Amino acid sequence: MAALCRCRHRWKRNNCLHVLTRNLTGKYDYDLVVIGGGSGGLACSKEAAQLGQKVAVLDYVEPTAKGTKWGLGGTCVNVGCIPKKLMHQAALLGTAVKDAQKYGWQISGPICHDWASMADAVQNHVRSLNWGHRVQLQDKKVKYLNLRGSLLDEHTVRGLTKAGKETLLTAKNIVIATGGRPKYPTDIPGAMEHGMTSDDIFWMKSSPGKTLVVGASYVALECAGFLTGIGLDATVMVRSIALRGFDQQMAGLVTDYMEAYGTKFVKECVPKRVDKLFSGALQVTWTDTLTGSEHKDTYDSVLWAVVREKQGQAGSRAPVELLKARGDRGQYHRCLLHPSFRPCLPPPFPCSFLASLGARSRSLSDFVSEDGRSPGQVCQQKHGRKHNISTLPVCMRTVDALVFLLSALYTSTWVAQSRVFIMLPSLVVWSYGDEGVGAGGEWSMPRHHRDSVSTASVTRPPGSVRSHTFGCPGGPMGTDAQLLITSCSAGRAPETKALGLDKLGVQLKKESGKIIVGADESTSVPNIFAFGDIGEGRPELTPTAVKAGKLLARRLAGHGTELMNYDNVATTVFTPLEYGCVGLSEEEAEERHGKDGIEVYHAFYKPLEFSVAERDASQCYLKVVCERGGDQKILGLHFTGPNAGEVTQGFALGLQCGATYSHLLQTVGIHPTCAEELTKVNITKRSGLDAMVSGC
Repeated sequence: MAALCRCRHRWKRNNCLHVLTRNLTGKYDYDLVVIGGGSGGLACSKEAAQLGQKVAVLDYVEPTAKGTKWGLGGTCVNVGCIPKKLMHQAALLGTAVKDAQKYGWQISGPICHDWASMADAVQNHVRSLNWGHRVQLQDKKVKYLNLRGSLLDEHTVRGLTKAGKETLLTAKNIVIATGGRPKYPTDIPGAMEHGMTSDDIFWMKSSPGKTLVVGASYVALECAGFLTGIGLDATVMVRSIALRGFDQQMAGLVTDYMEAYGTKFVKECVPKRVDKLFSGALQVTWTDTLTGSEHKDTYDSVLWAVVREKQGQAGSRAPVELLKARGDRGQYHRCLLHPSFRPCLPPPFPCSFLASLGARSRSLSDFVSEDGRSPGQVCQQKHGRKHNISTLPVCMRTVDALVFLLSALYTSTWVAQSRVFIMLPSLVVWSYGDEGVGAGGEWSMPRHHRDSVSTASVTRPPGSVRSHTFGCPGGPMGTDAQLLITSCSAGRAPETKALGLDKLGVQLKKESGKIIVGADESTSVPNIFAFGDIGEGRPELTPTAVKAGKLLARRLAGHGTELMNYDNVATTVFTPLEYGCVGLSEEEAEERHGKDGIEVYHAFYKPLEFSVAERDASQCYLKVVCERGGDQKILGLHFTGPNAGEVTQGFALGLQCGATYSHLLQTVGIHPTCAEELTKVNITKRSGLDAMVSGC
């Protein structure tokens, strides 16, 4: 044993001397080492090798909590785009078989689906892609190492095998492209023990059966959609809004279609616990966020596609009266803070306060004016002192329940040599009992006053994040509750924890854990670069990672200077009714240009294929968001319908080239197609005219 220890010590010492010598002489083992064998990492490594660089790529897949693991290729190939699209296709084929009977096809017997056959075919295809990637790396002379990579310094990568054997590699440049993995909500008992994620469902050998999908991200809706499409019982539990970050009108059409075709939705609810019954079924307990009532149901599988992470605790006890509001359109206000909502910004501390006549109390009347023309005021406790802060003016005639933002996260930045504080628009807090819930949804309150500070529109401001607790002196007639700050993410966490970045000084975004990168994908440490899902503010899309990786490889090899353009990147949500988009959502366009600064052309249409099959086309819709003045430059294009990805892809080129509404009308469409409706759209939302397409 002593001899073995001496050998190990000698090996490590020699290895360290070897690395030190290489770093001092500037002679490295490789020109480039890439950590991460996903689509982006592979594209970067192969491109660099083609340009004459000596390249190594490290990739290691940590098994999921369920023990699921896979081969080379990353999320897209193994547990994302590829298997998802194939299972989506399986669901579409089921619908096509049903439609076929209307077209004269004689089908005898019931139509049924066999999960095992589909899964076997999909998994075999994925394995063929795994093998293909390894062959391509070998052909291009890229060294592939199945090692868990971490950084020792700006030129040294440590690789560990599953057994713990260490290998050190030195490189002139290091690229991090590790992507992200789904996360379980750790505050929900039974979530990890009895649940699964999108990293598991595509590798299941047997049917998941009756499935609860928790979350309403695109991953959640796509999974629920294909499960329903192949004949399974699927339910989506939505805490606030569906498809956060997408155009909310289009998101509503997507979920309406899913609901009409069999997917169940449990809305404004949050899960509390998952228990496994003696029968093997999973009993899920959840709470209705509007009423506070508790409900239960049993499922065969629970798929987590959204997670709520506690970012910290902002105060011990805070008064709460009501946790909901009703807007002037008669619907429950599903969020306290819409992504486009901005409080006015009287420095240094912003917060918001809404109240109604029905929820008035002596303490409240001191802070909210009845006509809504004057800002309400709240008191902030800080170091034993009280500060009155002007906030959102609210017309009290439009609400009939109390909404109080108990706590807020804000970030600081510099504007015109003055330090201002900006509330993070995607983070909002309210609490009941010990359950904190993030906010989201449709803003149904009157338009608020906008402060003249231009930074009010900043969505990802720089600076450190802090938290504060706000409350009324004496409190509204209320219930004491524990206040927790919570945030909502798409259910994926960046793979950064095991990389050793903190020791090197690589800056991370505290809230997301992602690496802060520049326009050239550089990090805060020279010679270390990062791109793809791991980069802060970067779209979590395979094509952008592939393109960014190739451009980075060219720059590092001295064969180009082009930077990745992340604007106007098209994407598609592969739900039963597909949704494709490129450019700004209507909400984003209105936020940037003002409601009077945009023109929205829209149309409801019926695909020809739906007519003979007698399928409902109520949610087949398109809209083109344009600047209102001048040539009416197109800001965003949105489409729900068959083959939405194929339709949207071509229009993405137009937006990259600065297409205008006039260009769209000058384009001759292909008849009869769904895409041609975009070349004929001429009804504006502003006009109020019927947008239903009729005839040619």
